[in-house]
Amino acid sequence: MKKFRKSLRGYNVKEVNAFINEVIRQVEKMVNEDNRKQQIIDNLNKEILKHKRMEDALNKSILMAQETSEQMKKMARIESENIINDAKKNANKIVNDALNRAQKIESESAILKKNISIFKNRLKNIIEQQLQIVDDIDDIRL
Repeated sequence: MKKFRKSLRGYNVKEVNAFINEVIRQVEKMVNEDNRKQQIIDNLNKEILKHKRMEDALNKSILMAQETSEQMKKMARIESENIINDAKKNANKIVNDALNRAQKIESESAILKKNISIFKNRLKNIIEQQLQIVDDIDDIRL
């Protein structure tokens, strides 16, 4: 605590005024320092708010990316299942067509074998008849 010298009318006015001026300077300095610190705090709070907004936006973006990823996976699974089903249908159709063609060829082959057998028998009969005619020529008297 500051002590003042006494003068005629009480304390020394110059010392008291000097002390009051010093107190005013220190109070002003503290107020200015307080204001500067408050501005720093306000700026930091603004930065924190800005970063929280950015964090929220990033979190939303991450969630949207995850949802989009899940949807894309689901769509890819569905598409792959459709492709597999289409491939199975096409494979079944190809196999059925091949079996039908094989049966048709087999049937045609059987008909051709039968026709060849009939043709051979007829040709054999014709040749036998021709041989009979040749044999009969010997028996003909001229």
